[in-house]
Amino acid sequence: MSNLTRDFISEKMINVFADKQINFQNAMKLINSTDLDFLADCANQITLKYGDGKVDVETLVNAKSGRCPEDCSFCSQSTFNTTKIDKYPLLTPEMILAQAKAAKDNGANSFCIVCAYRAPPEQDFIQICNTIKLIKESLDIDVNTSLGFMTRDRAQILKRLGVKRYNHNLETAESMFDKICTTHSYEDRINTARIVKEAGLELCSGGIIGMGETIEQRVELGISLQSLNPDEVPINMLIGREGTPLFNRFSLTEEEIIRTIATFRFLMPRAILKIAGGREVHLKKNDKKVLKAGANGIISGGYLTTKGNKPVEDSRMLKEIGLKQK
Repeated sequence: MSNLTRDFISEKMINVFADKQINFQNAMKLINSTDLDFLADCANQITLKYGDGKVDVETLVNAKSGRCPEDCSFCSQSTFNTTKIDKYPLLTPEMILAQAKAAKDNGANSFCIVCAYRAPPEQDFIQICNTIKLIKESLDIDVNTSLGFMTRDRAQILKRLGVKRYNHNLETAESMFDKICTTHSYEDRINTARIVKEAGLELCSGGIIGMGETIEQRVELGISLQSLNPDEVPINMLIGREGTPLFNRFSLTEEEIIRTIATFRFLMPRAILKIAGGREVHLKKNDKKVLKAGANGIISGGYLTTKGNKPVEDSRMLKEIGLKQK
């Protein structure tokens, strides 16, 4: 490989260490680098410098499934799509507590309550708050939430209850957004992300790759995320579910995933970069490579409407590559 390529990647790594942001043009050069191994190695060095050397392991609960009024073309829970999934109203506090306890027993350090809403109805929001109180009183585990659009008042309530992090993904690049969703705008998503930060909650915001976006649009997403300064960035890899417009339309390679995550590490050196939905499908058993290429977080035990690795399998995998859970 060209020494010029390695020189450029090394220079950008030094820039990151000097707290200089990587811009769009340089991120494009990184993601298109001809020396993928060196790019991944430098991304890993950045991760080690700014992280604690441990992997953030999170478990989700799909606390209210289906019947979402938004038309996101990737989502099996949208009322616009016909994917066959279990649909149910908000789970009781006791049911969610039981899942949080199982997550804790399986080694997760954080537990995220996820609900398919545009925004929670008031009665559901009150019940979710009571659930958070119950978990915080019963368990020593970080509680995160993903409940759709937020108001300032609600975000402040969640902060007072001890919620650590709020998830609200940008999903894709702004230039791509109207191709995957028309019932709300990109600015709507940005606005909730800003409200979350203003309330003092940590922000979890990422996206999905493999929806037909260009390489430029992947970098555009990274730059938009960089501007929000998120604490955590989940990178999902599309599984085109039957019954959605994206079913069997696009493919995604392991190399593309590694390039994207490594480049995002240069863009957001201090964030937790979490390999999320689709890793078991697209990476198979090679998620180890990504955890040495900039990623330092995983979601374990399954996703919202798809199964994932069992926690014991992920624990074994982390030990195999010499990484510890937080």
